[in-house]
Amino acid sequence: MAPTASSSDEQVVLGEEIDHVRLITLNRPKQLNAISPELVSLLASYLEKWEKDDKAELIIIKGAGRAFCAGGDLRVFYDGREKKDSCLEVVYRYYWLCYHIETYKKTQVALVHGISMGGGAALMVPMKFSVVTEKTVFATPEASFGFHTDCGFSYRHSHLPGHLGEFLALTGARLNGKELVAAGFATHFVSSEKIVELEKRLISLNSSDENAVRSVIEEFSSEVKPDEDSILNKLSVINECFSKESVEEIIKSLEAEVNKEGNGWIATVLKGMKRTSPTALKIVLRSVREGRNETLSESLKKEFRLTMNILRSTISSDMYEGIRALTIDKDNAPKWDPSTLDKVDDGKLDLVFQPFEKNLELQIPESEEYRWGCKYENSPYAVPN
Repeated sequence: MAPTASSSDEQVVLGEEIDHVRLITLNRPKQLNAISPELVSLLASYLEKWEKDDKAELIIIKGAGRAFCAGGDLRVFYDGREKKDSCLEVVYRYYWLCYHIETYKKTQVALVHGISMGGGAALMVPMKFSVVTEKTVFATPEASFGFHTDCGFSYRHSHLPGHLGEFLALTGARLNGKELVAAGFATHFVSSEKIVELEKRLISLNSSDENAVRSVIEEFSSEVKPDEDSILNKLSVINECFSKESVEEIIKSLEAEVNKEGNGWIATVLKGMKRTSPTALKIVLRSVREGRNETLSESLKKEFRLTMNILRSTISSDMYEGIRALTIDKDNAPKWDPSTLDKVDDGKLDLVFQPFEKNLELQIPESEEYRWGCKYENSPYAVPN
């Protein structure tokens, strides 16, 4: 999940029923619609209810204000650092929900205007239709604050062309709306001034017919291609560098390329990676690489293990230090431990990837009959000690 902070008493998810259309609005605009425990609970409740409702056909999701969803509420993580597994419930519920969003039975449209980062992008990328604008910004910046690429993105990044996924995960590089369409992370590009009218038309369509929904969106959408200086036009260099076996070799490869003509952009990439948690970089690279041979369910289970081990500081407290530097003290000067890549014990990395006991893993439904089963409240974690 990507960064944001704070909480309020407002209703954080609005659900509207308009004949056969169901409209979800993420409603924490001051917090850029950050993922909070209440938001996850309400969102899951609406989606389960509407999937089971024969009258509900088309689901539309959008964000209030200038963001779609900026990812996880990092202050929730930070404030829970002294209490064992204080964030386990929201992590379990959201990863479980990520699977259900990916496999949802009704037609979904995400209207993604503004920031869509980390776990927030898990409400965009899997949708049958994901509409972005010139103001859409996507990134998975988790490594920069000592965390890892989660919410299914160790799977999704690993299936991007070449080694673009490793690049996005390790650097936290941003993609704009045009780039998201080109990369396959969004289906349509619509000018922001047309988004409100598109929403109205989809509601008036009042149908889940995919061809009809696509036709309406295409009335508003534009054919776009990445700008000349887009990172997507630098894939040959990205593939050359980010195909290397280790983080150390990736950095050496980038250093060998940076002074070549046209490669000035690499300097910023190198600076960012060298400021990132060494432990997080190694976890992220391994996780994305493993994603190539995993199903989505397997990736989500792995990500649950990683998240819980990181929150428990099993091998490092870098995430809490990263959040402190980024959002608490805002000094942007994290003190990573260990401080350099060569001091990271690769043997210790195995500890955070090690499977839990079977009943303590994230439980993903394996049959349609129990599709909405395996909830947190039915897990051993919810049983009082």
